[in-house]
Amino acid sequence: MGVLPGGGQLTGGQHDDLPAAARVRRLEERAIAAGLTTDEELDAVLARLYATASPVNGAQMVARAWDADRGLGRQRRDPVHGAAITPAGTGHLTEPGLAALVTQGGLIGTAAVERARGGGRGPAWRRFSLPVIRLPATDPARRIGSLVINPGGPGGSGIAYALQARSVVSAAVSARFDVVGFDPRGVGASMPAIHCLTGQQLDTYFATSDNPVTPAQLAAVIAQAKIFAHGCEQRSGALLPYVGTRNAARDMDVLRAALGDAKLTYLGKSYGTYLGAWYAQLFPSHVRALVLDGAVSPDESAFGMNVVQAQGFEVALRSFTADCVRRVACPLGHGTVNTGIARLQGLLDRAARKPLISQVAGQPANAPLMLNGVASALYSKGYWQYLRAGLTGAFAGNGTLLVELGDLLVERGPTGRYTNLVDANTAVNCLDRPWPRSLAAWRSAADAAAKAAPQFGAPIMWGSLPCAYWPLRGEAPVPLRAAGAPPILVVGTTRDPATPFRWAQALAEGLRSGILLGWNGDGHTAYLEGSGCVDTAVDQYLISLRTPHNGTICP
Repeated sequence: MGVLPGGGQLTGGQHDDLPAAARVRRLEERAIAAGLTTDEELDAVLARLYATASPVNGAQMVARAWDADRGLGRQRRDPVHGAAITPAGTGHLTEPGLAALVTQGGLIGTAAVERARGGGRGPAWRRFSLPVIRLPATDPARRIGSLVINPGGPGGSGIAYALQARSVVSAAVSARFDVVGFDPRGVGASMPAIHCLTGQQLDTYFATSDNPVTPAQLAAVIAQAKIFAHGCEQRSGALLPYVGTRNAARDMDVLRAALGDAKLTYLGKSYGTYLGAWYAQLFPSHVRALVLDGAVSPDESAFGMNVVQAQGFEVALRSFTADCVRRVACPLGHGTVNTGIARLQGLLDRAARKPLISQVAGQPANAPLMLNGVASALYSKGYWQYLRAGLTGAFAGNGTLLVELGDLLVERGPTGRYTNLVDANTAVNCLDRPWPRSLAAWRSAADAAAKAAPQFGAPIMWGSLPCAYWPLRGEAPVPLRAAGAPPILVVGTTRDPATPFRWAQALAEGLRSGILLGWNGDGHTAYLEGSGCVDTAVDQYLISLRTPHNGTICP
């Protein structure tokens, strides 16, 4: 069901059961089998992805365990401002957590934060334990401070993201900053973490028709949405009230203080822009520099977000198709963009009636899984060659590569194991905005979305249906203005599928000190994606606090 909503991101395949490099090799083998030549472009993509598979700067994956209740009630003073650290109201960060984080440069540490504002009855566990990694600046003599990074999602692991630092930040930035990643509450290796469904249940969920046209298909969609919501309530119900973005932003201020930084320097991608905007709203005087790349609009309604995101995927699909039909070997033909997309839709319609061959255990090459593969490849222009190869194979009757591309998006390993990206993504999205409970409202919204975005509108809308049965009501959006914050750099890509450029425009305009930087490009997010203009502007801002002219569009 549905393309991953809420600005979900393609992370490059950081999985416990298979290294990223091995996953890329498997994609390469599938692509070559489908007739794709390993040319210089492919070699460059593979080199970049192979480089992300191992730790950088000598960082070691060393677990540091300690009793979260030890030192309970003892406050630690912010080393700069002198105020007691209170992450989410009355809670405190324990001394052992601070010691682990501050003294173990380059090691994994943990930080404990209160689950909520305190008061009332709650679950037996008292705190979230958030894993943190710090990769020291490569030029310590010229070190400025820490750069906290977040890959988005919601649900993306900041630990895995930091271990990809060579492709996340430039050499100039990593020379001047310690790169710091953390898993937000409920995400990844945080404890406790959100868990809702088993791998087999998620396989069924994603394989269920994402564009129901018959009563039976609609009944299946509803049943799967209810199973998802019920699974979250049964397995993680005690966590669900406390994993919203507002609390995650408070946790980041605990992290800033623990790192010893007077002000936060931050790079957030995709949903990470929403997290960063919330931080600026709550702690404007604690901001040094925020880069919000691939922006999410904080003022958009839940249904509105789905429609705009679906339109973004349509724009990206048209850009891919326009590029494809100009090539000698294009599986979508050599006609117009419209005829190419119609050929793709015909393929999906046939797979909806009878799945293609799939060599992925437990996953049929049916329409929803293949569409997820298409969406996955649209996140990065470097993956377009895999999409061409996948479509070539699918038109020949084999949808394996498209299914595997979709697995990258939802972080499913080849053994059928998922990270908790999808579970955490849904939990945060259902809490951060209110969602209608009436099925009639959803049917109307799905119909409208399908008209606005024929390929992706209905799947993205129905993919959010678990929120209609969520045990908690979502919070109403709050205008995020960050009054009093220094200049905040908002970056957007003109043909971004997951976070359309109009959201970057809206966020930059809404923030009192927002500065908009655009890239006339393809794919999700802009920094280090191929524009030297964007990279230079971001680096100058992070290092020297020099901002580009508001509204600059980079080639």
